Amino acid sequence: MLGDELLFTNDDETDLEEELLAAWTVLVVDDEPEIHAVTRMVLGDFVFEQRPLNIITASSAAEARDILVADTHNAIAVAIIDVVMETTQAGLELVRWVRETRNNHVIRLILRTGQPGEAPEERVIRDYDINDYKNKTELTAMRLKTSMYAALRAYRDIRLIERHRQGLEKIISATTEFIECDTLPQFASAILNQISVLLAIETSDIICCAITRDVKSGNQYKILATNLQGKSLSTIPAKVQIRIEEALNQHSNIQGSDYFVSYFTTRRGMENVLYVAKNEPLEPVQHHLLSFFANNIAVSHENLTLREVIRDSQRELSYIIGEAVELRSKETGSHVRRVAHISALLARHYGLPDNEAEMIKLASPLHDVGKVAIPDLILNKPGPHTDEERQIMQTHAKAGFDMLRKSDNPILQLGATIAHEHHECWDGSGYPNGLSENAISAAGRIVAVADVFDALGSKRCYKGPWSETQIREYFTEQRGKQFDPRLVDLLLANFTTFTAIRGQFPDPQ
Repeated sequence: MLGDELLFTNDDETDLEEELLAAWTVLVVDDEPEIHAVTRMVLGDFVFEQRPLNIITASSAAEARDILVADTHNAIAVAIIDVVMETTQAGLELVRWVRETRNNHVIRLILRTGQPGEAPEERVIRDYDINDYKNKTELTAMRLKTSMYAALRAYRDIRLIERHRQGLEKIISATTEFIECDTLPQFASAILNQISVLLAIETSDIICCAITRDVKSGNQYKILATNLQGKSLSTIPAKVQIRIEEALNQHSNIQGSDYFVSYFTTRRGMENVLYVAKNEPLEPVQHHLLSFFANNIAVSHENLTLREVIRDSQRELSYIIGEAVELRSKETGSHVRRVAHISALLARHYGLPDNEAEMIKLASPLHDVGKVAIPDLILNKPGPHTDEERQIMQTHAKAGFDMLRKSDNPILQLGATIAHEHHECWDGSGYPNGLSENAISAAGRIVAVADVFDALGSKRCYKGPWSETQIREYFTEQRGKQFDPRLVDLLLANFTTFTAIRGQFPDPQ
C-alpha cells in the first residue's frame, strides 16, 4: 500500500525494561494488521535524542481508548490514527475524545487515512486538534520519519514546559510554607522538605546545604539548613565548602554535572547560597528551578529575620514596660520575665498552638501595667490594705485594660485582655467583672496561674518567699476556686519544670 521508497527492517522488539523506559512511546491505531507491521519495520531503527521508539498498537478506536485511559502520566508521545475503522469517523471521534474528554493536549496526533474522501484534509485540520495529516498512499518512509521527528520535538518541548510549570507551582507552594514559618528551625525544615518535593526525590538521596552571610559582619557565614550530620561549619565536607566559597567569592552560580550552587543577594545586602548535589547528574530544568527556589529562600529568610527582630523588639518593650511597673512597686523586674516563660510553657501544656503560646508570652508582661494608676502609698504599703485601699488597688485591672485596648496591635490587644482578666476567678469570685470558668479567656486563666505561682515563690514588700510545699498546698486548695482545675493539674504534674524557670531568671541579690 505504501510507495516503493519505503524502507523495511526486521521486526526486532527488545525485552529490556531499561530500553523501554528510555524509549519514546508511540501508539499506532489502525484496523489493518499489515499497517502495524509496516510501521514497525519503517520505524524499527528510528532514534531521536539517543532514544528509540517503543511502538504499541491498537486495532480499533475502542481499544485505543482503553490504552489511553491507562496512560495516566501522558507517557504516550505520539499516536498515529487511522480515520476509518469501526465507522467512517472512528478516528476523528477518537481525536475529539482525546482532546476534549481526556483533556490530553500533550500527546501529538498524526491522522493517517487511505480514504481521504471520508475526511477532507482542510476540514479535518481546521475542525480537529491534530498535529499532522497524512494520506497512506503518499506516506513514504522518509515522510513518516519526518513527521515523527517533528511530533517528538513538539512532545518533548511540551513536557519540558509542563515540568517547568509544575516546578514553579512547587516553588509557589514552598514560598507559602516559608511565609507561614515563625522560627528559623521551622524555616530550615521547610527548606529541606521543599527541595525534596521540587526535585521529586527523597531527601536522603541528595546533599543539601543552605548558607547565609551578612556582608556587614565580614566573611563569616552560617548554616540555615542542612541534611548533613551536625549543624556546624566544621561538619561540612571540604569539597562542599570549597564550592560554596567559590560561589560567594565569584558572586555567581556555579554548577557541575551532579551539583548546583545558587548565589543570590537580597536588597539589604544578605548573601545566600544553596548547595544541592546528587549521586547522578542534575537535569537542566532542575538547575533552573533550584536557582528560582534559592532566590525565594533568600528573600523569605530575610523577611523571617526581620520578623524575628520585630518580635524581639516587641518582647523587650513588653519586658521594659512590665519591669518599669515592677520597679515602681519596689519589686524585681525578673518577675515579668518569669511570668512570660511560665505562661508560654503552661499554654503549650494546655494544648494551645505554638503561635498562641508565643503571643501570650509576648503579652503577659503587661498584666500589671494598670498599677501605674495606683498611688505609691497604696501600691507599696507593707501591711494589709483597708477595704477602701483594696478597692483602689483592684482598679488596676480596669486601668490596664483601658490603657491597652485602643491599640490595633494584636499583642497589646491580648495584653489588654490579660490585664483585665488575670484577677478573675474560676468560681466567679474574682474582679473586676466576676467572670467564671470559660467566660474568662484562656490567656487570662493561664497568666492568673503563672502570676500567682511566681509571686508566691518570690519575696515581696509584704511577705517572704513561700516553700515549694506551701505553694503546692495553695494551688491544691484553690483548684476549681481561684484557678482553672485543669491548669492546676498541669502545673502540679510539671512542678519541677516550672520551678526551674526561677533559676533561669533569678532575682538580683
